[in-house]
Amino acid sequence: MARSGAKPIAKRYVLVLSGLALLGVALVADFLWASSSSSSSSSSSPLWSTTLDLSLYDAPKPPVAKQVKKDNKMLQTKDINATFADLPAPQLEWEEMAEAPVPRLDGAAIQIKNLLYVFAGYGTIDHVHSHVDIYNFTDNTWGGRFDMPKEMAHSHLGMVTDGRYIYVVTGQYGPQCRGPTARNFVLDTETKEWHDLPPLPVPRYAPATQLWRGRLHVMGGSKEDRHEPALDHWSLAVKDGKALDNEWRNEIPIPRGGPHRACVVANDRLLAIGGQEGDFMAKPGSPIFKCVRRSEVVYSNVYMLDDGLKWKELPPMPKPDSHIEFAWVNVNNSLIIAGGTTEKHPVTKKMVLVGEIFRFNLDTLEWSVIGKLPFRIKTTLVGFWNGWLYFTSGQRDKGPNDPSPKKVVGCMWRTKLRL
Repeated sequence: MARSGAKPIAKRYVLVLSGLALLGVALVADFLWASSSSSSSSSSSPLWSTTLDLSLYDAPKPPVAKQVKKDNKMLQTKDINATFADLPAPQLEWEEMAEAPVPRLDGAAIQIKNLLYVFAGYGTIDHVHSHVDIYNFTDNTWGGRFDMPKEMAHSHLGMVTDGRYIYVVTGQYGPQCRGPTARNFVLDTETKEWHDLPPLPVPRYAPATQLWRGRLHVMGGSKEDRHEPALDHWSLAVKDGKALDNEWRNEIPIPRGGPHRACVVANDRLLAIGGQEGDFMAKPGSPIFKCVRRSEVVYSNVYMLDDGLKWKELPPMPKPDSHIEFAWVNVNNSLIIAGGTTEKHPVTKKMVLVGEIFRFNLDTLEWSVIGKLPFRIKTTLVGFWNGWLYFTSGQRDKGPNDPSPKKVVGCMWRTKLRL
């Protein structure tokens, strides 16, 4: 009886063991299939790899971890915003003066004695000014508004004066990123009358412009697409607001093209300072020529033409600087340059505004940082009167911890300049 009862029990053990074996085979097969699927879906793990990738078994991170990582990156960005491009500089005492009648970006300004003539510029990206406002340094007032010619450009102008006549060269006609014009004009500041000058051979955006040795010099800037830098250099003989030539003469091309640089004559030398290569362009097919940003390279180069035969390179600026075409004055044989834009932010890739005031000593050819503006700002319009350095208009930063551009302003500030 005992022997006959053992057979059913043995059969049960065999059935149990068989079931466990089948279950084990199924689990192994399922594991191998899952591992194969995971391996084939990963580009970093070869299909036939014999190395066990432990990351396959990591538990998925909760969504909050991604948010913490994002927040940490934002905090790091905020921490470096204020110090990325700012150079050490003395604090200056600033006094706010009478505000301009309208805010301006990419406007132009010329000082004649105690008057600052302020031209054109954007009010907003969709609105441009077509008039002139005059600031009186002596009594801190704005007045004397008058219109520009209807055919005259509204921004990115080249401009210079001989002390009475203001020569206005080319520039962008209209808002957003519309095309340039080749039209040139001259203003008689005593009569407020406008006259034509011969047009440039081709239109240009924001070319470097100066009067030197009896000729109106125009060089660089951007080509008609607003982005490609131009190297061309032309000159036109002028006197008392009139052109003595019928056509522009080709001169020695500038070594590095592009817009938004300071152009200065000092000690009978022609200097081109700072600037950039590239700029915003019109979006293809846009009916309003909507601006689309392209890459730009801001530089610190300083070029000098002294004998009319060859450009020479002088010591560079303390840091790259652009949008400074009307942001300078010559005081005691030193060039003073206020604000501008520098290299884009390394993390956010946004435009970075400049808050320093630079000095270029023309006797020693040395640069220094002599102070800080009340805030970072580009396309400032600068003047100097009775020991005071003034600036007005432009586009200022978002705040002390964010150097990217925000509000277009018309404020006027001044500080006592001690060199």
